[in-house]
Amino acid sequence: MGALLTPRPERSSGRAPSSTSVRARAVALAGALALAAGPAAAEELPPQVAYAYGENETPRAAAFGGALRALGNGTSAIFVNPSALVETRVYHLQAISQWSPDADRLVLGGVVADSVTGRLAGAISAVGGWVDMGKGGLRRSYLDARMGLAYPLTERVFVGLAGRYARITQEGKRTEGGLGDSLFSGGLRDKGDVDEAGNMGRHAFVNAFTFDAALTVRPTDSLYIAVVGQNLSYPDHGLLPTTVGGGVGLGTRDFSIEVDGLVDFNSYTDATYRIMAGGEYLAGDHFPLRAGYRFDQGAGQHALSLGVAYVGTQFSVEASARRALSSDGPTTIVFGLAYHLESSGLTRASSEGF
Repeated sequence: MGALLTPRPERSSGRAPSSTSVRARAVALAGALALAAGPAAAEELPPQVAYAYGENETPRAAAFGGALRALGNGTSAIFVNPSALVETRVYHLQAISQWSPDADRLVLGGVVADSVTGRLAGAISAVGGWVDMGKGGLRRSYLDARMGLAYPLTERVFVGLAGRYARITQEGKRTEGGLGDSLFSGGLRDKGDVDEAGNMGRHAFVNAFTFDAALTVRPTDSLYIAVVGQNLSYPDHGLLPTTVGGGVGLGTRDFSIEVDGLVDFNSYTDATYRIMAGGEYLAGDHFPLRAGYRFDQGAGQHALSLGVAYVGTQFSVEASARRALSSDGPTTIVFGLAYHLESSGLTRASSEGF
C-alpha cells in the first residue's frame, strides 16, 4: 500500500499536463509498484528525511513512533520534552546508536539525566554521526549537543528548557545531476582543515545555537499532557526546523499509551505535520514490549515501529526498529545501553519531594 501514497502536491502552474507528462507519470507509477519491496537508496531520500529532521531518538522514543512528548521521561526527555525530566526520579547514563542503511546514516552518542539530586532536574547529551556516506554521496557529518533543565512548579505542572548546538558539514558532492565540486554543492572551503593528502575541508553549512521550551501538566496520577516548541530561535533551515507540537499520554506501572502531533515550519516549502502514536506493555516485570505508528505528511509516508527492552535495577538494554511502509522510505534501527546510577547508592537524593 505504501507505493500508492500520494506525495505532497506541488504548486499548480495553471497549465494542463501534457500527454508526455501523463505517460511519464504512468511509467513512474509502474516503476514504483515494481520496486515496492526494495529499499530506498540514500540519494533517493530527501535530505531532511535522511537526516531524520534532526530528531535524535532513544530506543524508547523510536519504538513509540516518536510519540513520547508527554511520557518521555529519563534520557528521552532531552530530545522530545525537557519538562518531562521531572516525571520520574532517575539518574541514568545511556549510550545510544542509530543506524539507517537506506540513508547511509550512523549516529553515536550519549545522555546523562539526573532528576534525583535536586528539585531542579538536568540532562546533557552529545550525539554525532554521518549521513549519505556511500560512493557519490554528500558525505555529511554532524554534531548535536544539548543541555536541559526542568522544574516542578507544583506536583502537577512541570516546565523545562533545553539549549542546543548543531553543526553540519558536507564534504561530498553529487557525481550525477549535481553542480560538481562547487560552493553551492558543498559550501566554502576551510583553509585550516587540510588532510594528509592535501584535500581541503569545508566550513559547516549549519552552525547554530537554538533552544526548546516545554510545559507538562498532569491532571491525574496517570494522565500527562505536554506542549513543546523546538528550535524556537527559528534558524529557518530545513535541517534544523522549528516545530511546535504536543502529546497526550496515559501511563501506569505496566502499561503506557500516547498520541502526539506537531507542525514543522521549515523542512518543506510549506508547513507540514506529523502524527504519531505508540504504547508499551511491561511483561514479566522487566521486559517492555513497544510498538508505534507515524505519519509524515511532508514525505508522504506511513511508518511502523517495534521495540523491546530489558530493564533491571542497575542497567537496561533496549532496541527498536522503524520501517516506512513505502519503497522510498527509510529503515531506522536504534540501540541503547543505560546504567542506573541511583542504584549504586553514590547519588544523594533530594530531601524535598515533588
